[in-house]
Amino acid sequence: MSEDYEVEFIDRDERDARFVVRDITPAFANGIRRAIVSDVPTLSIDTVRVIENSSVMFDEQISLRLGLVPLTTPDDYDVGETATLALDVEGPDTAYSGDLVSADDRVEPADDNIPIIDLKYPEGADSPQRLEIEAEAVMDHGKSHAKHQGGVAVGYRHLQRIEVVGDAADWEDEPNILRGVIEDDGELVPTESFDHDLSKRYPGKEVEVHDVPNAFVFSIESDGSLPVSDLVLNAVDSLADRADELEQAVQL
Repeated sequence: MSEDYEVEFIDRDERDARFVVRDITPAFANGIRRAIVSDVPTLSIDTVRVIENSSVMFDEQISLRLGLVPLTTPDDYDVGETATLALDVEGPDTAYSGDLVSADDRVEPADDNIPIIDLKYPEGADSPQRLEIEAEAVMDHGKSHAKHQGGVAVGYRHLQRIEVVGDAADWEDEPNILRGVIEDDGELVPTESFDHDLSKRYPGKEVEVHDVPNAFVFSIESDGSLPVSDLVLNAVDSLADRADELEQAVQL
């Protein structure tokens, strides 16, 4: 992100992150959210060639399930570029996403335990059920299809500051529920740390809640196709590219 923005992480790992960004407008905050959802390309299975499918599911249903399996996405793939995967499972067994074998070892299911189909060996049958397919995963944007949306849960809200304005009346003992992250004397405090109840953090006190101007708390969850940090950085880069395109178009 730009050096003009102040970013502070509250918690993060490869799949989930929560952080505060200061000195941005609500419009820019929403632009980041939209870009994460729609502008960051990922790999997803798009074409399936069925070699054998003797399961109880139609080919189209199997293809739909395969298309929804998140795949790890190398950073050197361009939009439209493809990767080949194959799956060959025989019953009695369950075909899982982890059974997909990729021609590119950098492209693999983000989760190995997503069930595709339960294959049986029916009583009296000459052979077990079997599923053998070859598939092409294509690099594309979330705005083209939801299966390419690497950010499965992306949201933001105002950072809020708590001000103690006095003692609460004796009869005011009801919970004061607030969800998100608060700023208390310069410290960022997730509301789950006090069960989202301000009366537990400020017992016996009357408080006021104020939005911190131009400061937003982002909560982002990745489907595993890209780390959260890459989702955010690629989204911001896409916004910068759009701005450059608009500037060039205006100057023509």
